[in-house]
Amino acid sequence: MKTFRPVLFLTSVLLVVGLACGLGGGGDTPPAQPQQPAATQPPVEQPQPTAVPPTAVPPTEAPKATNTSEPSVSKFFREEFDSSAALDNWDSFTLGSGEDNDLVIEQEDDHLLIDMGDEDLYLYYMFLAFEYDDVSLTLEAENRGRNNNNVSLVCRMNSDGTQWYEFSVESGGLWYLYAVDDGYNIIDNGGTNALKQGKEVNEYKLVCEGNEITMFINGDEVKSITDNTYGFNEGYVGFNISSLNVLPITVEVNWFEISEP
Repeated sequence: MKTFRPVLFLTSVLLVVGLACGLGGGGDTPPAQPQQPAATQPPVEQPQPTAVPPTAVPPTEAPKATNTSEPSVSKFFREEFDSSAALDNWDSFTLGSGEDNDLVIEQEDDHLLIDMGDEDLYLYYMFLAFEYDDVSLTLEAENRGRNNNNVSLVCRMNSDGTQWYEFSVESGGLWYLYAVDDGYNIIDNGGTNALKQGKEVNEYKLVCEGNEITMFINGDEVKSITDNTYGFNEGYVGFNISSLNVLPITVEVNWFEISEP
């Protein structure tokens, strides 16, 4: 069982079902779920995935803000993580079989430093000041550890923390678009050569507009997909950093931008 690790807000408890083999980031995967199909367009010299994401179990309490005052930030803005106050409107929870006792999330200089501290640990870091329907999310992150992690963007997480869309990119170039709803349901997946591998800086973008979901890596459009099945229409936004089967996994999040599509 994993508990929400609050930065400011009190959030919920998730039960996690164990991992199976199948998916990987740089050779490993995002949080484990039933066996994943192979990428349809693997990148050149793509490592083979070896793990899979977990089956999501609804938390017992929804992630929500504990204070009812007006948020001190605009609804659309770029979070630079350049002060401790930048963490005020964020909260986190973890999935995976790893322990989060040594997980580090801290503001450092002009970025957010995340050190996973254990293998098979999946951190969700959510902005809770507003809920969004149509939204564009962009994240710039630098890999400072092993090339064996996942970076994801999340839109429309409901107030119960049980449903959301997730664009997940493995450090080797495989990508997945999930609809999380009683498990990680693959809407589509593939591979890209746009991702810079190793200790590099990459930019990830997710646009959720109506039932159209469009994904980008380093300015290149990965794919635009129409979802006529799940229809999630509003919720929180955020990102995910995942460790897999090696350490250290250390990532700098330089900035996270929330804008209109």
